[in-house]
Amino acid sequence: MSELKQLLANLEPRRRPGEFAFCCTAQKRARALEFAPVARFREEEGVTVVVSQGTADSAGLEYDGVWAQIELGVRSDLTAVGLLAAVCGRLAEAGIAVNAFSAVHHDHLFVPVAEADRALDLLTAGGSE
Repeated sequence: MSELKQLLANLEPRRRPGEFAFCCTAQKRARALEFAPVARFREEEGVTVVVSQGTADSAGLEYDGVWAQIELGVRSDLTAVGLLAAVCGRLAEAGIAVNAFSAVHHDHLFVPVAEADRALDLLTAGGSE
């Protein structure tokens, strides 16, 4: 689905279980770590991994803040235009930080744990706009 009005009307946001940490580590260490991250992205400065807070603590990885994962239930095309801008804009207007990932079937938002319920309320209430 790629029509923005349809996407926004069918967001179906839901919180995924767990609390997550964004960690950065060297490429060699990222390969050696024995866990399956929720997400992984390589940059010049190192490899960012998104893992459960427990995994980060067990592996001795540093992180700043704990995040909740909200999955948008609507299946959006990777070529859909404006969905993340609209959703992230709505959260930004409410002062909620968001880190977004697009996967093949769904978009995923990471928001501070303390703001997860408010973010869900905003996304649910605004879904039909």
